[in-house]
Amino acid sequence: MKSFEIDLSGSDGNAYALISYATGLARQLEWDSKSIKNLQENMMSADYDHLLDVFKENFGEFVMFKT
Repeated sequence: MKSFEIDLSGSDGNAYALISYATGLARQLEWDSKSIKNLQENMMSADYDHLLDVFKENFGEFVMFKT
């Protein structure tokens, strides 16, 4: 999978867009539906910084954030 950059200061940086990116990446990596649901719930379980941390933990090798 090719890596790419997400500009957090733009519309791609809002929480819903990031969850959508994460869901798409998980599907590309062939995660099962339960794992994807758990990912989404974890991303939404706290504040924005937590969401970014969960994203980085799972997809940091594929995505770089630009601020």
